Amino acid sequence: MSRYEKVNVDPFTLDIVKDSLMAIGEEMFIALARTSMSPIIYEVLDYACGLSDSKGQLLTQGNGVTGFIGILSFMVKETLEKYSKTGDLKPGDIIITNDPYGGGGSHLSDVGLVMPIFYEGELIAFSANKAHWTEVGGKDPGSWTTDSTEIFQEGLQLPCIKLFDGGELNQALVDVIAANVRFPELSLGDMWAQVASLRTGEKRFVELCDKYGKDVVLAAIDHLLDQGEQMTRKQLANLPKGTFEAVDYIDDDGLGNGPFKVQVKVTITDDEFICDFSGSHPQVLGPVNCSYTGLVSAVRTIFLAITNPSQDVNDGVFRPLKVIAEPKSIFSAERPAAVSTYWETMLYGSDLVWKALAPVLPDKLTAGHLLSVCAVIIGGMHHDKNEPFLLVEPSVGGWGAGLGKDGEAGQFCLADGETYNVPIEVAETRYGIMVDEYSFRADGSGAGEYRGGSGVIRSYRAMTDNQFVTGTFGRHKYLPWGINGGHDGSRNYFEIIKANGEVDGPFGKYARYPLNKGDVVRLVTATGGGYGDPFRRSPQKVAWDVKNEFITGEQAKNVYGVIVDQNTFEVIGITEERIKREAKE
Repeated sequence: MSRYEKVNVDPFTLDIVKDSLMAIGEEMFIALARTSMSPIIYEVLDYACGLSDSKGQLLTQGNGVTGFIGILSFMVKETLEKYSKTGDLKPGDIIITNDPYGGGGSHLSDVGLVMPIFYEGELIAFSANKAHWTEVGGKDPGSWTTDSTEIFQEGLQLPCIKLFDGGELNQALVDVIAANVRFPELSLGDMWAQVASLRTGEKRFVELCDKYGKDVVLAAIDHLLDQGEQMTRKQLANLPKGTFEAVDYIDDDGLGNGPFKVQVKVTITDDEFICDFSGSHPQVLGPVNCSYTGLVSAVRTIFLAITNPSQDVNDGVFRPLKVIAEPKSIFSAERPAAVSTYWETMLYGSDLVWKALAPVLPDKLTAGHLLSVCAVIIGGMHHDKNEPFLLVEPSVGGWGAGLGKDGEAGQFCLADGETYNVPIEVAETRYGIMVDEYSFRADGSGAGEYRGGSGVIRSYRAMTDNQFVTGTFGRHKYLPWGINGGHDGSRNYFEIIKANGEVDGPFGKYARYPLNKGDVVRLVTATGGGYGDPFRRSPQKVAWDVKNEFITGEQAKNVYGVIVDQNTFEVIGITEERIKREAKE
């Protein structure tokens, strides 16, 4: 018998408390954004906030980064494991961690804070958040790079230690952080914003217990988790049963090694959704390795999309999900493997499941998308302020087409979710660059009855000498996959257009490329895969595509079999090949 049945709380109160827990997560999210110091947080929204119960089961989460779904619970469980003795955790404690191989699950730049919440002397919940700091030290500005070979090169490691002990600040730890990062005002400012967010969560949770009573709140927590499981199992029953497989290849590790084969076997039963990544490549020398925690978070993302994407996230939702990976694989890396660009592999965890199930779930899953975060760091001296700057941000690109729909253009990859670019006005003010171009990439790739969404082109011009750029653009060699006869999309890449007109590139990964005044970094992201035979696309849609410059008149004729007048953009004929294909059908 569950606690809410024992307490016998009426369903109306249960729902009110449940919704109050959701509101607390959202308020924590807003508090962090409004008090942070770095654009990567308050503009890009590269962070997540939430609550867990006393066992570390996630209750609610507000996040910009989809790839952090459920990852907060691993941080709390790591805290519980380390501080397992009675009295180890007390009111006022705040624990800080960025260990990628344990509860952290990503890379050192993503710093997590965990705060136990006590009521009447009893540990009843945790507030937690995770945010991308602009700097955590290491050999490269920005703390992630494409050529690290071990974790010790990637920044300061914070192994689940107390930032606050019983409300007392560990000033020695703060001093260590300040001495190890290049922009201490930004990093420590973001740390204090995270503290404010945690205390907001604690305050609201205690107020909730004051209003309804501890037993009612704890009963509502049980109800929330059980309800999440029930809703997921209901959706699971509607999925096709069987085993479905997919194989793909990660381009390289940033050091010239690769490609690396990765694979999944997805087994769906009446009770379980099992994703087995056994047989994938062992962990590698370069920093594309992903920890098991990161893999689980990636699989949770696509699992939620398949079952019920509008469902509120809690650990009950994921009870039917099982994720298997071999130790020391590229999906389950162990210390001291380099992990600073872990997302280049983590995203394959989602994408392989997506690719395996897309043929049997056409109403839920589309063709492949840009996949990579397409992240970039640009650093140097500001042309007006004569101060060092560091631009860190992801890029948008094209998503795949699906049954009855064209792909979305200019969207972030699956793991980035509800994040944003740094606005051009902010970028040009804060950083030593000018934005020369931000436009859709109209390359005609991803053809199909439904067309893949367009990638984008974004160009940064250096305003001073002695700048540098580091970029990691996965899906550089292996393209976003088409489905049901749709064509593959195009690749991600970046290139350098020098002030003298020379062009260097294209690159998938490059660390610290030197830039001088007038040099342009041109970021180009993928167009998504197409869905269905291009000859089945409506001639009127093809003409619209030509008019809006997503495809050329030549592509309309050769790929879609439609002849479009280049002046009026009206359909003036179809090719003989298309006529023959339609006749066969």
